[in-house]
Amino acid sequence: MQIQKEQIVAVIGAGPAGLMAAEQIAECGFEVHVYDAMPSAGRKFLLAGKSGMNLSHAEDFAQFKQRYRERSEVLEECLQKFDANQIRAWVKNLGIETFVGTSGRIFPIDMKAAPLLRAWLHRLKANGVRFHMRHRWLGVDMETHQFETPSGLVSIEFDAVVFALGGASWKRLGSDGTWIKEFAAQKIRVQDFQPSNCGFVANWSSFFQARFAGTPLTNVSLSLDLGNNRSPSKLGQFVITERGVEGSLIYAYSADIREKIRKDNYADIVVDLLPAKSHARVFEELAMPRGSRSFSSHLRSKLGLHPVHCALLYEILDPETLKDEIKLAACIKTLPIRLLAPFPIDEAISSAGGIDFSELDSNYMITAKPGWFCAGEMLDWEAPTGGYLLSACFATGVAAGRGLVNWLQRQSADVSQPRNEGIK
Repeated sequence: MQIQKEQIVAVIGAGPAGLMAAEQIAECGFEVHVYDAMPSAGRKFLLAGKSGMNLSHAEDFAQFKQRYRERSEVLEECLQKFDANQIRAWVKNLGIETFVGTSGRIFPIDMKAAPLLRAWLHRLKANGVRFHMRHRWLGVDMETHQFETPSGLVSIEFDAVVFALGGASWKRLGSDGTWIKEFAAQKIRVQDFQPSNCGFVANWSSFFQARFAGTPLTNVSLSLDLGNNRSPSKLGQFVITERGVEGSLIYAYSADIREKIRKDNYADIVVDLLPAKSHARVFEELAMPRGSRSFSSHLRSKLGLHPVHCALLYEILDPETLKDEIKLAACIKTLPIRLLAPFPIDEAISSAGGIDFSELDSNYMITAKPGWFCAGEMLDWEAPTGGYLLSACFATGVAAGRGLVNWLQRQSADVSQPRNEGIK
């Protein structure tokens, strides 16, 4: 085993939270070493940019912070200190312009992640940040951090460290969540990982699976049946899959759907197939004579329903309801789809769970482990897609990096402070 006795500052994890922490620390003149198990930095960051690099969201901050649900208050300070405007300024300083889309989402002008990441890594290296790839953090032994590397086990001591090890989704990109056992062994309170922004299982028939898997339902409205009432509805789209449903409209409700399934073993989403038409209008058009047309043709020609809409009605409703125009009109406006379980966490866009915020001080340092700071998805928070995930990764990275600098500066001040030996 190779032993290194360097006194350095480390960032463990080269995703957006870790890179942001490294930037804050390096700008204050400290030597920063970034360690990551993968061959290159920012792999999940690059994946997030494949469909358009959504950096943040331009909505009013009061509404913005509510996207973080139960963690909105604890995250508020860091989100304000590195908000959407500051993210745009930071990207511009890397030489890349941004724009706000019609939905309020913020993107680089070319919509791509790779140019931004290249410019960012170039600046970090110019500031003296050193990268150590294929270094998998294994834990600590006698206050030294253990890494598995291509050349064997390496043990390194640090002055201070920012952990940005990610959550538990997309393990092939480095976020495998295995670190949670080591933190639990260190008596640090952690919450079990759960899938977030994920798809859900529905019990489709084999015919429906074979015919409609991969088909999107566009321009529909969705809400969640909460028992005594329903959640507010949202317009959007989602996709039928072989196993169930997924897509942006499902992700928007994923945390609530997951919790409803945890509580009741199922969750019913309620879909309005024709949100632009009133219930009365749907009934009126259903009641019109269909002549020699088939029932499905009647639904398509009079109501504008697509084949997947019609198939869903046949899949979910019983024959009696399909023949009753009053009941059918109601179901077209409020079609229940029962969901039974989340898709596996490794298929989720993000995860909930991780280090409990009760373990951290205001500088994102673990109070029981002075010099250990944490950022990003390894903390117990979740948010929908739409720029909110990256925003919190950036903001917690900034907070942890600045917190580490403040802590090191206080440590230095305490050491240099002359002791008062008293008056003799």
